[in-house]
Amino acid sequence: MGKRKNTLSEGKQNIIAALLQEYDIKSAEDIQDALKDLLGGTIQSMLEAELDNHLGYDPYERTNNTNSRNGHKSKNIRSKYGEMNIRVPQDRDSSFEPQIVKKRQKEINSIEDKIIAMYARGLSTRQISDQIDDIYGFEVSEGMVSNITNKLLPEIEDWQHRPLSRVYPIVYIDAVHFSVRDNNVIKKLAAYLILGIYEDGMKEVISLQIGQNESSKYWLGTLNELKNRGVADILVLCADGLSGIKEAINVAFPETEYQRCIVHQVRNTLKYVSYKDKKKFATDLKTIYQAPSESIAHERMLEVTEFWEKSYPNSMKSWSANWDVISPIFKFSADVRKVIYTTNAIESLNSTYRRLNRSRSVFPSDKALLKALYLATFEATKKWNMPIRYWGKVYGELSIMFEGRL
Repeated sequence: MGKRKNTLSEGKQNIIAALLQEYDIKSAEDIQDALKDLLGGTIQSMLEAELDNHLGYDPYERTNNTNSRNGHKSKNIRSKYGEMNIRVPQDRDSSFEPQIVKKRQKEINSIEDKIIAMYARGLSTRQISDQIDDIYGFEVSEGMVSNITNKLLPEIEDWQHRPLSRVYPIVYIDAVHFSVRDNNVIKKLAAYLILGIYEDGMKEVISLQIGQNESSKYWLGTLNELKNRGVADILVLCADGLSGIKEAINVAFPETEYQRCIVHQVRNTLKYVSYKDKKKFATDLKTIYQAPSESIAHERMLEVTEFWEKSYPNSMKSWSANWDVISPIFKFSADVRKVIYTTNAIESLNSTYRRLNRSRSVFPSDKALLKALYLATFEATKKWNMPIRYWGKVYGELSIMFEGRL
């Protein structure tokens, strides 16, 4: 390779030469200190120029203007080079509104955005405080981090109560569990994610709640909240065996088809199966939910139960007990079944939430958990710009199966 050409202009080279001479630079830290000093000086000069422009005359110039300069006010600001002190010029009328560093502005690097981004990745207030100190050289208290992230709460409130679509062809409900401190006692709380598929196949998180106790009353309140936000009809609602949800759906949306999530059903069945039998057992279960019709699927369910009940007597009980909410999928083709009976549409979100679990073993409050979940959801859903797979076929079959409702 040939010699690399110096692309710096003569002016930039002169500035660098002057910088090296003025600050006696010997290390990278010296460069940081020099840039910090230059930044402070530049901001100071710009503030003075802003006041000149506001008053309409230069310093020491005679004028009939009743407003005039009135000294300076000391102010500490934070930047990526660390904390620095500047002197903000004042005027007698107190009408000067600086723009380069506005009143009550304490930092010039959108530190709030950085703190919120770190919070979205699951970092605790202590971890964020330490990282800001390491990177920028100034302290951000845990209280300040909490105050900044608390600004999200009204935004979350508005988001949770925004109007929704009138009809959702498919809605999924799923839960992820987190450890939360409550009065110095660590409890397991479930975060309930409700995801809706629009008529055009695009997906959207329509609700995110921290739940306490699953019950018919809880789920009826949740579903009625969706109705109050404008949801008039849901064709298919896919969820795990959440306590009381079946009864709540029958009351809130009596025409809605409740489909038990087959992925969760299989996982729960295999939970206590030994490793050596899991693969064979899973293959047998597949013959049930991939059967060409409900009658054949029911036969296969009975055969699988008979084969495994000696080794695992309780493993298949939930299949027969919940057959009425497992069987709706057999009305549809194989491609459409995959969309309806699985929660693949929210697996990416679940993986995002699990990363929060890895980052923070315990959340200090349910409010802290809600903020982290909201930010993580917002980041994950930025990539949702395509309809779900096979949507044309799904929509066609739903239109026929639920005639007049789309």
